Amino acid sequence: MAIRIPLFALASSLSLAACAPLPMAGPPAAPPVPASTPHRADNAPVDGPGLVSAADPRAAAAGAQMLQLGGSATDAAIATMLALGVVEPQSSGIGGGGFIVMGDAAGKVETIDGREAAPAAATPTWFYAEGLPMPIREAIPGGRSVGVPGNLRLAALAHTKHGKLAWRTLFEPAIRLARDGFAITPRLNASLAMFKETAALDPAARALFFDPAGNALPVGTVVKNPALAATLERIAGRGADAFYSGDNAATIAAKVGTSPINPAPMTTADIAAYRAIERPPVCGTYRAHHICSMGPPSAGGIIVIQALGQLERFDLKAMGQNSPVAWHLIAESERLAFADRDRFIADPGLVSVPTPGLIDPSYIAARSALISEKATLPAVQPGSPAGAGADYAMAGPVDEHGTTHFVAVDRDGAVASYTSTVESGFGSGLMANGYYLNNELTDFNIVPMRDGKPTANRVEGGKRPRSSMSPVVVYGPDGTLRMAVGGAGGMTIPVQVIRAIIGTLDWGLSAREALGLGVVMPMGDMLGVEQGTALEGMIPALQALGHAQVRAMPLRLKANAIERVGNSWRGAADPRSEGASVTP
Repeated sequence: MAIRIPLFALASSLSLAACAPLPMAGPPAAPPVPASTPHRADNAPVDGPGLVSAADPRAAAAGAQMLQLGGSATDAAIATMLALGVVEPQSSGIGGGGFIVMGDAAGKVETIDGREAAPAAATPTWFYAEGLPMPIREAIPGGRSVGVPGNLRLAALAHTKHGKLAWRTLFEPAIRLARDGFAITPRLNASLAMFKETAALDPAARALFFDPAGNALPVGTVVKNPALAATLERIAGRGADAFYSGDNAATIAAKVGTSPINPAPMTTADIAAYRAIERPPVCGTYRAHHICSMGPPSAGGIIVIQALGQLERFDLKAMGQNSPVAWHLIAESERLAFADRDRFIADPGLVSVPTPGLIDPSYIAARSALISEKATLPAVQPGSPAGAGADYAMAGPVDEHGTTHFVAVDRDGAVASYTSTVESGFGSGLMANGYYLNNELTDFNIVPMRDGKPTANRVEGGKRPRSSMSPVVVYGPDGTLRMAVGGAGGMTIPVQVIRAIIGTLDWGLSAREALGLGVVMPMGDMLGVEQGTALEGMIPALQALGHAQVRAMPLRLKANAIERVGNSWRGAADPRSEGASVTP
């Protein structure tokens, strides 16, 4: 039986203001949703209007409003993305980009790449100063790290393909939140303190989120962002072109070019030239389930498909979630997939990525044969997939941070799984017209060469940096949608998704229970396990299996999912987060 809690009650239980259903701003494109309609819920009937799961209940409610109005899962996902940009600015927004995976009830899957792009002037030594590579901490703040944002071009293309509601309608909840105010949550307050260097870099941001003494505004403070409300109003009325041309584009270029830290030559032509790209999904099978995700420039989908495929020959179900051997096998499979990522995966528009070879079942089986239940591989090397062309150098992992994921399913059984990001907490720290600009270009390899060879993910003009984002849809053996899931947390995203799929398909957990499991995170020669979870107690056993360096680490994980259980949709939000599932 579904648990239904009116959003005003939810707001009290979470100590949040402004969680109530959001009245429409300006002349409504459709009648406003009654104040008592949206509910936080764990279940929704398959033949009902659908369900949204997101990292903030106010954003999930925005998506649920679209479903109530008869909108599609894509409509709901776009409205959720826009609202998250208001209430969760540390993680995402229209100044960033993302990837969306859309699947219909018949199993047709489409993906759109809205990843940010480097300006045309960018060179492989973009992050060099006085002939030396910049430390990542110094490269993040200011203009040089900013890529041309992609979220609104992605949203416009997705809406053209699968939207049912008027474009303006999708913006109305976010406009209301920005104009009339939203309460600072504990997670936002903690992020403001943790990432103060970027969060308070721009004077406009300091005025929004900090007191005169420089302290983050306390939990419960209602913040109004009229500049962002006005920006959203313009885009709602004029379309995505209002972002990529005219005054807004000029403001972005000026912010990047005149930044007091790391100014860089981004032009209005760079911004106007940006396009979202439809790309083929990457798909594979696991336990007779059909799994599809985003392909390059995201590495996440390939990692998920490779790792699961390499694990299929092991009886993880019999081992169970409390088996150190099971988690050892998961870690070994992830290590192999990450090695391929670090050599081969980059923007397919500028690099020849051997995607078919990387997800070929015979190649995955050959890689799986390297894994042992009794020992750890002493060293992991990338493989030789079919189609591998240029001899790119092996490059180390790139640090990634601030991201959000959300999922919507509609009355027709269509699903949208969307991961959105500004990269680090509050991105570059630069704020344009009420929104933070991303720092996605630090997802490139700062050092472009290694051992005399170029790295695939080096900086180049117009290029999109590699990502770990892993929006996934899973169809069951009978062809019906079984699950959609994704996560936030940089390099941990694919391991969170892998854990969620194994938890549900192998260990019989609900999606919510699976998202609550810890993760194992390969980090070079070290294996990280999530501090405070059952995995911490497995460290001696993992060391006995050959993992010489195992460390318990606090990890900022955050994931959301929907799953089909019988004749109901069930939403799941990571218990570490403030997320919620909302049904109309």
